[in-house]
Amino acid sequence: MSKDVSSTFIHPTAIVEPGAQLGVGVRIGPFSIVGSNVVLHDNIELISHTTISGNTEIGENSKIFPFASIGHPPQDLKYHGEPSRLIIGKNCTIRENAMLNPGTEAGGMITKVGDNCLLMAGVHIAHDCIVGNNVIMANLSALAGHCIIGDYTILGGMVGVHQFVRIGPHAFIGAHSMVDGDVIPYGMAMGNRAKLSGLNLVGLKRRGFSRDDIHTLRAAYRMFFSSEGTLRERVDDAKSLFSGSKLVSEVASFINSSKRTICLPKNGANNIVS
Repeated sequence: MSKDVSSTFIHPTAIVEPGAQLGVGVRIGPFSIVGSNVVLHDNIELISHTTISGNTEIGENSKIFPFASIGHPPQDLKYHGEPSRLIIGKNCTIRENAMLNPGTEAGGMITKVGDNCLLMAGVHIAHDCIVGNNVIMANLSALAGHCIIGDYTILGGMVGVHQFVRIGPHAFIGAHSMVDGDVIPYGMAMGNRAKLSGLNLVGLKRRGFSRDDIHTLRAAYRMFFSSEGTLRERVDDAKSLFSGSKLVSEVASFINSSKRTICLPKNGANNIVS
């Protein structure tokens, strides 16, 4: 981040506390507040009425809309003022009334959002969440604490994600869903409680996965969630059969590393891992 702030604009009604670090081309709109430990990289724009507090760092070219609350203490009764952090990547858009909180001592002291993310109006990202790159969270979707969201995941409007849940890369969660189990990479889930409804085929095609890769993943998906044996056995069989597929290996590793219930198809077989 350049130290030349000659092109930075701060509206007369905004408050930038001493110690805040502002990059080149930062624009701070009316009635915004930037705390003393905040780092804003180049070409960030705060439209108006935005408050950024705590040990918060935001990457270049990000844009934040009115009434977003960024970096204020987490909504966790176990938080006692420890100097945890919130890191937001570059090229992110954070819309009105979104709330992002820093981490806690119990969760590693950091909340992190990747690059190129779109967080729509009313989105909530709680303490200790790790959100990947190119993630879209639609209006009023919310992550409880300690969630992990993979790259290119899309959460529909009003989705709620239970604490400690993992959602794998390239997954799609339908609107109004309540997700209380891990969702496999490339999966599509919806409902309350959310169930798998197949693979995110539209997303896979849009992102350039080959026809052969998608065909192999579909065949492995049928094996993962068939009715024979335990999930562990089915995963091991599919991983062996499709040993040349990076996508199948990724899904198998995700399932085998899960410490929670795996989100299953509505009429899916038993999800016992071992």
